Amino acid sequence: MKLLFCHGWGFDRHFWDALAPLLGEWEQYRDDRGYFGDPLVPAVEGPCLAITHSFGTMRILADPPPGLAGIVAINGFERFTAAPDSPGVPTRVVDLMLRRFDREPRPVVEEFRQRVGCDEPLARIDPAPLREDLLHLRDSRPPLPQVPVLIVQAGGDPLLPEAMREACFVGVAARHLRHESGGHLLPFEDPAFCAQAVRDMTGVLA
Repeated sequence: MKLLFCHGWGFDRHFWDALAPLLGEWEQYRDDRGYFGDPLVPAVEGPCLAITHSFGTMRILADPPPGLAGIVAINGFERFTAAPDSPGVPTRVVDLMLRRFDREPRPVVEEFRQRVGCDEPLARIDPAPLREDLLHLRDSRPPLPQVPVLIVQAGGDPLLPEAMREACFVGVAARHLRHESGGHLLPFEDPAFCAQAVRDMTGVLA
C-alpha cells in the first residue's frame, strides 16, 4: 500500500511536513496544485491510500488514481457550498472571495490561511490555479467514492459548519473519527493523531 497526500486550497505539498515523517514505513507521494510554486502530479502505480485535507478530498474524488483503495479525509468533504439537499458553507462566502480575488488575490489567500490557523508568510502565489479551485469549491460536486473512507473531523474547525460535518459522505462506506479540540489544520496541530488514523485505515484495507 502506498500513501498519496493531497493538500487543500491555499496550501501546498509542504502542508504534510509534520505528518508524513510519522508514516515512513510506507512509500509516499505528494501532489501539489502549484499555488505557490511548480505543480506536481505524481504517477502512483498500484494500490494506494489517499490522505486528503479539506478541498484535497474533492480533488481526489474528481480524479481518483487507478489504484485508489481508500481515503482518509481529514476535515474533508465531497461538496463545500450549501445546496438544497446538503448543508455547507454559504455560496455567497465564496462569491465574495472571488470578487476580491480578482482585485487583490494575495490578501484573500493570506486572510483565508489566517482564519484557519496558519500565519506562515507566502513568498509568491500563482493566481490562476487558486481562482480555478475557488470556482470548484463553489460549484463542483464530484462523484462519491466507491472505496472505504475514514472521515477525520475536528470539533474546533472554524471553517466547516457542524451540520456539514455531520452530513459528509452520506451513503458511503465511511467511518467517522473525531478530534474534540482540533481545528481545521489538524495535520499541523496533532500529526500523531492523524498518523494513527492512517495506520488504522491501512489495517482495515489489509
